[in-house]
Amino acid sequence: MTAVAPAGIRFHHGSLVIPAGAVHTTPLGYDRDSVPIGAPLPLAASAELVHRLSGCGEVVVAFDGKLGDTLLALSGVRAVLDWLRLRSVRVTVRAVGPYAGLIARTGLIRQPQATTPSGWRAVIGDRPGIEAHGSEAAVSLVLDPAAPPCWSTDGRAHPDLPARHYLALERRLGIRLPDTAPFAPTLATGPNKLVEELRSVGWLGGLTIAAITATSWPERKDYTAQRYITLAEHIAEAQQTQARLLLIGGNPDGGLRITAEAPRRHVQVLRLDGMPADHLADLSPHCHLIVGNDTGLTHLAAMARGRDGTSPPVIGLYARHSHSKWRTGLPHHHAVATDLSDRMHQGDLCPVRDAIAPDTDVHMDAFPPAALAQVCLELLNGVRP
Repeated sequence: MTAVAPAGIRFHHGSLVIPAGAVHTTPLGYDRDSVPIGAPLPLAASAELVHRLSGCGEVVVAFDGKLGDTLLALSGVRAVLDWLRLRSVRVTVRAVGPYAGLIARTGLIRQPQATTPSGWRAVIGDRPGIEAHGSEAAVSLVLDPAAPPCWSTDGRAHPDLPARHYLALERRLGIRLPDTAPFAPTLATGPNKLVEELRSVGWLGGLTIAAITATSWPERKDYTAQRYITLAEHIAEAQQTQARLLLIGGNPDGGLRITAEAPRRHVQVLRLDGMPADHLADLSPHCHLIVGNDTGLTHLAAMARGRDGTSPPVIGLYARHSHSKWRTGLPHHHAVATDLSDRMHQGDLCPVRDAIAPDTDVHMDAFPPAALAQVCLELLNGVRP
């Protein structure tokens, strides 16, 4: 970790391994590295859960809630499917709800069999998805972001939500599953008409920065478009180039609205409000840098992989919530966080769940664009900040 100024604001690299003794953790109960894949764990499985899943012929993946919670919980889906494969339980898998298309991009959902599934149905998802689709299920698995703790095993902590979900289900199912950190699945990308249109008119030429301005909590999590523009100006001026800044915002009225702002000295700005998640996934690999609020679209941008398997650096900004929990755990997904966020990380706390009142009135204004630009420049230049 490197201080980026002012005091109390720090950069956290996505590939940083956190020692178990540095943060508050719950011991996993076994050293994963010493247990062969498929072997029983040295602790009791949930017998009822194992029994019901063993009799399933169909798994329905149902997420109807927040995008960010959904993306960070998909490792839990992977854990169940990994267990079923290791146990040679043949099932059909399908996704339902508003995120079915995104989930298909992970490769977790295989083509359904032509025959009607035999056996019980399992539904795995968030609480709204379970309530909507789980009435006839023999077993429902709710992936609640508040539930799994920060696990520790083999001397390291696993604070990110994808790791928490995967390891929680491994413990409950009772055998060593095959995945290792990072546990978050990635999203396949491909040709996209909007992306090609942006390229054809020059928006993806030269230095391209995307900034995620959309947020469900504007008064606490919105860095604001103006700060992102100032950030891009600092970066472009330092690199002595013209930058293209894509502002990815929400649109409560629905639909995609694209607006170009008047050119500035070093930055051209294009607002893309209400951009569908599928479009953002396909756009992200074409950017050189992505900076975003702590929100689902930032997580999505980090999980999107180009056809060559690469992704640009993604920086999330964290003023109140734990910077490690609310990240994908992928090595190119970094954080810039306040002291309060770092204390939430260290203590495995949540200011909302644990009703912790902030001890400061500073929120997203804690990150000066000039200081944040220094971190961005080092990442763009291939230097670890």
